[in-house]
Amino acid sequence: MATQLEPRYLPVVDRRKRPLTDLRVSVTDRCNFRCTYCMPRQVFDSKFKFLPREEILSFEEIVRLATVFAALGVRKVRLTGGEPLLRQGLPELIQMLAAIPDLEIVLTTNGSLLAEKAEALMRAGLHRLTVSLDALDNAVFSQMNDVDFPVERVLHGISAARAAGLPPANINAVIRRGVNESAVLDLARHFKGTGHRVRFIEFMDVGLTNGWRLDQVVPASEIVAQINEHFPLEAIGRLQHNDVATRFRYQDGSGEIGIVASVTQPFCGDCTRGRLSTDGKFFTCLFACEGLDLRTQLRSGVDDDHLLRAIADYWGNREDRYSEQRSANTRNRPRMEMSYLGG
Repeated sequence: MATQLEPRYLPVVDRRKRPLTDLRVSVTDRCNFRCTYCMPRQVFDSKFKFLPREEILSFEEIVRLATVFAALGVRKVRLTGGEPLLRQGLPELIQMLAAIPDLEIVLTTNGSLLAEKAEALMRAGLHRLTVSLDALDNAVFSQMNDVDFPVERVLHGISAARAAGLPPANINAVIRRGVNESAVLDLARHFKGTGHRVRFIEFMDVGLTNGWRLDQVVPASEIVAQINEHFPLEAIGRLQHNDVATRFRYQDGSGEIGIVASVTQPFCGDCTRGRLSTDGKFFTCLFACEGLDLRTQLRSGVDDDHLLRAIADYWGNREDRYSEQRSANTRNRPRMEMSYLGG
């Protein structure tokens, strides 16, 4: 039977002295897009077997685990998927999580359902929003997400979120050589001066199904140079030491962009993020091949102190630094798919 944790703050660090401050929670392994870098259609087709409902964590189980993680130092929970807005009743989960003291609730979405759900998310207590948008041109956008979904509906969702009272969003764009590098300047131009911040992400070798090749990576330096040529930039570093994005602001004061360069400029040394999969496994790295099964422990009746010790021990033994070790020798290393881990 669960027991209520006493109010306390027990920060835990791994073997490289990295604390656990951020938790990404995948609330569903399903998505209505088939992005080539995440859920390629040739693998995630009509025959693909997604997790049955009974294997997915309930809202109560997610909240209970989030409470334990908060006791270990987690201060931000990011809800992901799959596409998290496909999870029925998601605002209810956000409202439950918002009751945990000193915990920031953030959502990452492809924006396809955002317009109709933005007000409910805001009322539930969502603090911030990240929207994935890899191009503004419909043809290029379709090349990336492999569905016939108009860009305008994603943009409408972003506008609806602002109208509902949510702060300006982060706009995530994965840039892949030969597919959408032409989208960089369009995205920068469109969101410049709006308050929204575009974060350009190097194409990463997450999972084993996205056909990743190093020659398809558009280096961060090239992205910055392309934008700087038209809209002069100046580097301002990271907002916090553990942020994944390096920030650049427009010299004319009209906003900023972010660059996530985990391939050419690994930031493993500052990684403070854990990941909770849809079926309740805790992973200490995006490139991990196994995780700690918390669902089985939850459903066996252990108390919260048992869960706290199990998580603290697992993180305490962490030594992950895949992006720093990336090489030809790691190309076929077993790892989980991004849609399962939540990115």
